[in-house]
Amino acid sequence: MDSMPDDSPDVAAATPGRIVEAFLRALERRDPEAAAFLAPSARIVFPGGREFRSLAPLADWASTRYRSVRKLLERVEELPVHSDGVTVVYVYGTLAGEWPDGRPFEGIRFIDRFEVDDDGKIVDQKVWNDLGEARR
Repeated sequence: MDSMPDDSPDVAAATPGRIVEAFLRALERRDPEAAAFLAPSARIVFPGGREFRSLAPLADWASTRYRSVRKLLERVEELPVHSDGVTVVYVYGTLAGEWPDGRPFEGIRFIDRFEVDDDGKIVDQKVWNDLGEARR
């Protein structure tokens, strides 16, 4: 899938999959504009059941797990719109980055499941990955 431009994507014309991809790229850059992709009631759940309602606590928690991370996207799938008005988007790929001590890592599997509402806002993200196993 082609990436959306990093500079203010036209969310109104974007598909839910492209909105999700732009959000993930903004997170990688630690761009505060990433928050603009989230609905006010958004929920983000990471492995171990760690739940976040905003990006600042997520960034604090993530800094204890890795220095940097990039999602190498292999596939983005949009499912038909649900009756509640959200589109489900699955993103599959691998993680690459640096552990807190600066050692590099790569090839760590992940799947993210997003729900994007009719306004183009992410209302839910569930994250599954093998990062914890790779740290051992």
